[in-house]
Amino acid sequence: MARFGLSALTSLLKGNGAPTAGSSSWSRPFGLGWEQPYTVRYASNLDDGPNHGMPLGGFGAGCIGRAPDGSFNLWHLDGGEHWFGNLPDCQFALFESDGDQSRAHALAVKPEVDASRPAAGEPLSAWSWYPASSDNQRTGTYAARYPISSTQYTGVFQAEVSCEAFSPILPGDYQRTSYPVAVFVWTLTNPTNRPLDLSLLLSWRNTTGWFTNTDPTAAVTFRDDGSPEHNYVPAIGRSKGHRNTWVEQPGLKGVLLDGERATPLAEGQGQWCIATADHLEVQRCSRWDPSGSGAELWEPFARDGSIPDSNNDRRSGDSDPASAALAVKCCLEPGASIEIPLVISWDLPVTAFATGSRALRRYSDFFGGEAGGDSGTSAAAIAAEALRDWRDWRSQIEAWQKPVLERGDLPEPLRMALFNELYDLASGGSLWTAAAAGDPVGQFGVLECLDYAWYESLDVRLYGSFALLQLWPELDKAVLRSFARAIPAADATLRPIGWYFTQGKGRVEAARKLAGATPHDLGAPNERPFEATNYTAYQDCNLWKDLASDYVLQVWRTYKLAPSGPDLGFLAECWPAAVQALTYLKTFDVNNDGLPDNGGAPDQTFDDWPLKGVSAYCGALWIAALEAGLAIAQQLQLELGLDTSGEQRQLGGWLEQSRANFDLLLWNGEFYKIDAESGTPVVMADQLCGDFYARLLGLPAVVADERASSALKAIKESCFEGFQGGRIGVANGLRRDGTPLDPNGTHPLEVWTGINFGLAAYYRLMGETSTAFAITGAVVEQVYSGGLQFRTPEAITGVNTFRACHYLRAMAIWALWATHTNWQAIPGAERQP
Repeated sequence: MARFGLSALTSLLKGNGAPTAGSSSWSRPFGLGWEQPYTVRYASNLDDGPNHGMPLGGFGAGCIGRAPDGSFNLWHLDGGEHWFGNLPDCQFALFESDGDQSRAHALAVKPEVDASRPAAGEPLSAWSWYPASSDNQRTGTYAARYPISSTQYTGVFQAEVSCEAFSPILPGDYQRTSYPVAVFVWTLTNPTNRPLDLSLLLSWRNTTGWFTNTDPTAAVTFRDDGSPEHNYVPAIGRSKGHRNTWVEQPGLKGVLLDGERATPLAEGQGQWCIATADHLEVQRCSRWDPSGSGAELWEPFARDGSIPDSNNDRRSGDSDPASAALAVKCCLEPGASIEIPLVISWDLPVTAFATGSRALRRYSDFFGGEAGGDSGTSAAAIAAEALRDWRDWRSQIEAWQKPVLERGDLPEPLRMALFNELYDLASGGSLWTAAAAGDPVGQFGVLECLDYAWYESLDVRLYGSFALLQLWPELDKAVLRSFARAIPAADATLRPIGWYFTQGKGRVEAARKLAGATPHDLGAPNERPFEATNYTAYQDCNLWKDLASDYVLQVWRTYKLAPSGPDLGFLAECWPAAVQALTYLKTFDVNNDGLPDNGGAPDQTFDDWPLKGVSAYCGALWIAALEAGLAIAQQLQLELGLDTSGEQRQLGGWLEQSRANFDLLLWNGEFYKIDAESGTPVVMADQLCGDFYARLLGLPAVVADERASSALKAIKESCFEGFQGGRIGVANGLRRDGTPLDPNGTHPLEVWTGINFGLAAYYRLMGETSTAFAITGAVVEQVYSGGLQFRTPEAITGVNTFRACHYLRAMAIWALWATHTNWQAIPGAERQP
């Protein structure tokens, strides 16, 4: 057994990068349950419960999640799809002996019996599980500051035990950020006056072939809220053809977990690798049966820290599961410490869509060798790079987080949430394809959410893409290029519109996509994303009055604010689509006052909230977008010599007319009416999003300063302080006295997390920092104390319910960084791919 004293190898010395409670991390006692977590508002929406931890894995590579009770329970390994379930044999364990006494525990709390399979009994009944914390006693602490989490184990082992877990999520790095790998750095310290024999175990199930949809139809149905969904039936439990074998390479000892392979490789096929450094004392068991008590692995481990050292490469049959394990053994002298890196990597390179449609994941551009990126044979190579470079990755993570952590003028909950809300870029069903002609870093997309499973909803990313813009600007450009291609396209397929069903109005059909209309989204994982857009059919998105404005504003925003610098080529690529989008939207100006008119059915991001005539929300966005369009036209003519004089005259004429009528139609002396024709007497919280964007981008403000300030005062008093005493955030729309227009209303009585963060940024931009931080603090408190961490929803309510978890819009919290005084670019984000 390897022995380590105070002069242990330098390469094994304890690092100092672990996030801890109080260092802008979210933390929770290990395994402690929640008394009254938020629960879902609609029964048909997803609610996996509050036991969520930080995801591990690169963007678009698929990810796994380890919870605050130590269990691995989140498996987003099929692009855009969701599976939540605890595999108890996917776990770490620790053996310890001081010569007189020994103990061994799996480093997670005892798993529950599967209620759907009670006959299966207690899983791994021979194993000893780590005790959970209680209100009176803490057995450890889980802390997370994405992309690093830390688990400290206390009061059970004599050794001091902690684990850092991370993936190389690095701003501006369009290679490593895509890697399908999770690094676990275990730090073991002996604080006693006697030597400690220790053995650290990692066990992992062979799940190759599991994460693909076995339903050949994936038929679209409608939920009770009118939104479309498709059936997803992954091949959970499939075992035929599984085979585990030892692998050794320079710097690496481990086990490969392989499975059946088609030609070409099918979705879900490939391999996993569990590995550690080759200079450590390692035992490996290539195969054990996780369906029984687990005694074959646990009994020798609990006795002396050993596991069966065998290389059984038998292929599995049906109902013949195979797990693999490795154990690292050492002896720590008094006062000694050791770092043990354990890596889990996977190479599942194919994402399949509609029949015959497939894509390779971005990381396959860097792994594949002579066999090509779709061979699915690079898990060991990925693991080897992780074992070689993990210290450098951790240092780079610390460096890019430093500018935010050092901002003592930002409240600590805000600093914490800035990092942790980035989780959605990994676990939000993200899709990142291999590079191709015209797509130098591939195509990219994140689902609106798991309930509304379509990519990059444009109205939602108006808020939620601030993180991508500031940290991975080339991915932001990739999304906007995809929209530029989609705007001219058409699809005449008729579809029923879900909202009319919810209103009892029967079947109303509309064409999927009209030429010139800005699509709502870039498609869904069960179809052909980036090609078949406008997947959602809850509303007829061809009629929406905010999407074109959203697109033009985001194009100009990316040009102006991307840390990689102004990109004239990108601007020129998007210009024709921007002109076409604005021209199409102008056709909804039914009374020729310069402003597009809302049609009475919900036709904007508040898609359950009817607006009639000119509206404050859509009208302000329109004016800001015209200013942005003019700025783009002038820039292209000045810098590239393009003749945009005709477009400038047209946009300028519309702008002059719009400005002349906006206040005339909507200003009521204190704030802007929600619209010009419905007579709805509410203060709409997000009435001036367009003014926020214009001011942020250095464009002429949409409204005068004094009117903006007056409107913000009314919003604060009515929708924030007047709603639950400001405890949970800003409600979307209330009467001026803070009472609801309809006590049973949906959107008006919800607090939308992303809208709140965007609104807080607007307050900050207008010099009202204390209000900005009060709003942000209220929302962050609800999310991170209510069991909503790492599944932030679109909406929360005053009765402790939520809607639409894992929501894209919540990354609008990064708008606060963009508007903060002397904001700093994040190190690395300015790099070109």
